[in-house]
Amino acid sequence: MKIALIGYGRMGKAIEEIALKRGHVIVMKINSANAHTLTKENLRHADVAIEFTKPETAYEHVRLCIETGLPVVCGTTGWLSRMEEVKQLCKETNGSFLYASNFSVGVNILFELNNRLAALMKDRDDYEVSIEETHHIHKKDAPSGTAITLAEGIIASGKKESYSTNAMVSPESLQITSIREGEVPGTHIVQYRSENDLIALKHEAFNRKGFASGAVLAAEFIHNKKGIFSMKDVLHT
Repeated sequence: MKIALIGYGRMGKAIEEIALKRGHVIVMKINSANAHTLTKENLRHADVAIEFTKPETAYEHVRLCIETGLPVVCGTTGWLSRMEEVKQLCKETNGSFLYASNFSVGVNILFELNNRLAALMKDRDDYEVSIEETHHIHKKDAPSGTAITLAEGIIASGKKESYSTNAMVSPESLQITSIREGEVPGTHIVQYRSENDLIALKHEAFNRKGFASGAVLAAEFIHNKKGIFSMKDVLHT
């Protein structure tokens, strides 16, 4: 499979390493220095694109891939306000698009556990739920896309109505605390605290390999498919 890497920073290089080991070929490596080469003509040399850049550029990159007819996997977070536009474009053009706030297999298992625990705790008013996420100082968005996905799972259960990043929140709002320090790949903790005890779910990434492996699996999955997908589709195939 011929892969276009849109974003060739830490994550892009980790994806490249995994992709090459799995027998794929990297035909494009886009970074800020050669962004002008990201054109429809050049994208047509690839079978699939993997996009990991910045919130302010992700939408245009994904749109360009879909308009080119190239299946695209996107892991950039912080641009969800334009997600519906992309999904609509994908439907109109019979394109292929897969987005995940986190490609780690372990994190996607965490999502499932989070949903199940939230359902169990929905009516337990004696437990207060909160989320804490820690990432490296280079991460642009806060809270992380993973933390938002976890929050959405809890909100869907009916335990909370919304989420907030403020220290003072209403009883109906779920507090998310974001910490940026060092080179932390990513740690997420969901905890339910009562006067008597604490129940916690935690995922701690030791490096970027888990994210990169998941992104390559997603690219392999979406190749030659049409539609809008998520990591749940990849892992439940």
